[in-house]
Amino acid sequence: MSLNVNIGIVGFGWMGQVHAKALTRVLQHYRDLGATPRLVGVADPADDDRLDYARKVFGISWTTPDWADLVSRDDIDLVCVAGPNFTHRDVAVTAAKAGKHIWIEKPAGRNLAETQEIADAIAAAGVASAVGFNYRNAPAVEVARDLVASGRIGEVRHVRVQMLGDYCAHPDGALTWRFVRDQAGSGVIGDLASHGLDLAQYVVGPITALLAETSTFITRRPQAIGASSHFSRGADGPLLPVENEDHVLTMLRFASGAKGFLEASRASVGEQNSYGFEVHGSTGSLAWDFRRMGELQVCLGQDYQGASWTTHRVGPGDGEAGAFQPDTAIPLSFDDLKVIEAQRLLTSIVTRTPDGATIADMVLAARLVDAMLRSDAEKRWISV
Repeated sequence: MSLNVNIGIVGFGWMGQVHAKALTRVLQHYRDLGATPRLVGVADPADDDRLDYARKVFGISWTTPDWADLVSRDDIDLVCVAGPNFTHRDVAVTAAKAGKHIWIEKPAGRNLAETQEIADAIAAAGVASAVGFNYRNAPAVEVARDLVASGRIGEVRHVRVQMLGDYCAHPDGALTWRFVRDQAGSGVIGDLASHGLDLAQYVVGPITALLAETSTFITRRPQAIGASSHFSRGADGPLLPVENEDHVLTMLRFASGAKGFLEASRASVGEQNSYGFEVHGSTGSLAWDFRRMGELQVCLGQDYQGASWTTHRVGPGDGEAGAFQPDTAIPLSFDDLKVIEAQRLLTSIVTRTPDGATIADMVLAARLVDAMLRSDAEKRWISV
């Protein structure tokens, strides 16, 4: 017998819609999941068109501008927290206290204290959780993790992580909530570097210390007029100060003794979703680029000098690829990674055993985010 899981989504912009699509598709790829997700309600105060879209396209019969009305419903088992950062803590804590499972987008809280508060509420309620660290779900990343864990590249010596984007590179980009500290928290550190930190720890292992320096390249932006997306342009209104960082450079020390480097930017001209990592070991190396998600570059089983790289193309035996495609070199998509995320959360609900990235992983990343900010402010290495 399949467990019915009734779902409410708070925030129905791009990411809330990605959640809805993933939950609609998950049984198409995982027929023996043991759970049947049902989209029951959507809350979004920003735009009536979003609620109309939820009703007409997803068949969600009940919508509201007030998230509190959704969270208080007795017939909702799981709440997706996909609104702006400043809503995450209140929605997630209230939902957890009401006994709802939680699927929350990073960076969860606007700071470490809020993220810990969310984690504490989830733990106290005994509910399942998932966090939107979707890049770790890529089958090629799973292969990389296995190669490192099995010792195929020897002792890990140095790591490079890159998370570069141009979505805030335009100087006329509107000053939305993402640039305001009390609404977003940090800037690119919480938005992109948190993904890079999770990837680094997922593939290589715990980070124990770091040294970070941040930059804000565009210090003033035109006031937003009803704008909320990454890509909105400002009007001819007044220029207002940007309150968080565009860019961060970070040196990393891992518990294994490996050294690392992470760079993240939201304002790099010519870079769109340029996310990836390189891991160099004593006997081999590997590299992954999200823009070629179905490929893992590997340098294995050769001499120490003159070694060459080959391309491992993801096939149905790698990670979760077999749930989507029957043959090698048929790429998965960003949305497919969220389907995997949904599957792991629903499995956690059915089995009552955590599966996939949970709020505990977000707390680990939030501690590193907090350490980055402190390192930049204090100009010193911070131990974690």
